[in-house]
Amino acid sequence: MIARSARLLLCLILPLLAASGQALAHQRSTDGPHTGLAIPEISHGEMIVMAEHRAAIIDLASRATDTDEPFRRVLNYAAIQYAYCFWGKMPGGVTDEVSPFNECSHAYLAATKAVLLKLRDMPRETKAAGAIVSEIDVAMTMRGLSLITCAFSGEAFNTADVIRPHWADIPTHPASMASLTGLAALCFLMVIACRRLLGAKTPKQS
Repeated sequence: MIARSARLLLCLILPLLAASGQALAHQRSTDGPHTGLAIPEISHGEMIVMAEHRAAIIDLASRATDTDEPFRRVLNYAAIQYAYCFWGKMPGGVTDEVSPFNECSHAYLAATKAVLLKLRDMPRETKAAGAIVSEIDVAMTMRGLSLITCAFSGEAFNTADVIRPHWADIPTHPASMASLTGLAALCFLMVIACRRLLGAKTPKQS
C-alpha cells in the first residue's frame, strides 16, 4: 500500500517537472511572432502595481462593448498567459526576478497593460480606465517603483508567442518547489480520501 501511494505521489509531481529536460531559454511556443500582435514591454516595478489592479482591469475589459478583434486577441492572450503562470498564485512570480514564473508573469501583465491602455481610448470605458491608470501612476510614485527593472523589463511580447514557466529552474527555486510539492501532496491526499470514501460505500458481497 505504501509503495503504491508513493508511486501515486510521484505521478502527481513528475508532470510538473517533466518539461525540465526540454526547457529552452525563454520557454516560448514555436508559432512565430509574425502571425500575432505585438505587445510592448513592461518594467518590473510597473508590473508589481499592475498585478494589484489586474482583476479590475480584466473586469472592465470583459464588460466593454465597443471592442475590436485586436483588443479581443490581446485580452485572450492575457488570459492564456495568466493560466500558464498558475493564475498568479506562485510565490514570487511577480516580485522575484529569479522565479521560474517571472517571465511569463511579465507576459500576462504586459498584455493586461495593453488592454488597459486600449480601454482608455474607448468612449464608454475611458473614464473608468483613466481612473485605474491614475491609481497605478500614484502607487508607483509613492512606492518608488518606476525605475525598478529586471532581466525581462525590456522584453516585448507577441500574441502568437506563448511564454511558459521555466520548468527546469523550479528545483532550484525553493518557493516554487515548495508550492508545487505542496499542491501535489494535497492532490495525493484528496485521491486517497476519495478512494477510502468510495471503498467505504462499496457494499460487501456475501
